Amino acid sequence: MTPPLIGITTYLEPSARWGVWHLPAALLPAAYHRMAQRAGARALLLPPDEDPAAVADLVSRLDGLVTAGGPDVDPARYRAERDPRTGPPYPERDAWELALTREALARGVPLLAICRGMQLLNVALGGTLVQHMPTAEAHRGAPGVFGTHEVRPVPGTLLAKVLDEEDTVSVPTYHHQAVDTLGEGLVPSAHATGDHTVEAVELPDADGFVLGLQWHPEAGEDLRVMAALVTAAQAQRVSGGR
Repeated sequence: MTPPLIGITTYLEPSARWGVWHLPAALLPAAYHRMAQRAGARALLLPPDEDPAAVADLVSRLDGLVTAGGPDVDPARYRAERDPRTGPPYPERDAWELALTREALARGVPLLAICRGMQLLNVALGGTLVQHMPTAEAHRGAPGVFGTHEVRPVPGTLLAKVLDEEDTVSVPTYHHQAVDTLGEGLVPSAHATGDHTVEAVELPDADGFVLGLQWHPEAGEDLRVMAALVTAAQAQRVSGGR
């Protein structure tokens, strides 16, 4: 049986430099695709696409989806005034990833939403975000450097099972925003031990695997969450007859 195909969303930057080039670029830290490959999947990068048919076409071909970390979600997406500490909007990426998220949920395609991806999952289901946490410094390192802190999985959740019901787990982290009001159907599945910030969410009633993590598993060595997505994606491939 061929490995499952996991789509991973990308940045779309107006300017990036490599070699002698300085051009617009769709890009993604290599740790994401390497994490998927190490867990036994094929990785497909998904840059924003303006074609209205692209979302349904792509998601119908995927066995699983990862919405990657990145810039702050535009507060207009959850009907909030912009805090001055919120980063600039990325409308193409917001629209693309919200549409991919909703399509994956509608089709029952396994979904792993990482950092910004978890926040978009919450917004896609009608939730809101804290635009700047009072304890933000405990959730990130210096600019461009991941911090670490411990999270406590909620017993009995999908995440707790994936993490072998461990009491606490140390995770790589870099964020200053967080879930505020939970989206419809979402439940918390982990909290930060220090300030009780919601660090993971899941959708128990979903038709398939749906998990959001506020931390960055691709920045660490623990493959358990990605392996769980790949297992769910493989089952999706089998059930779809592919």
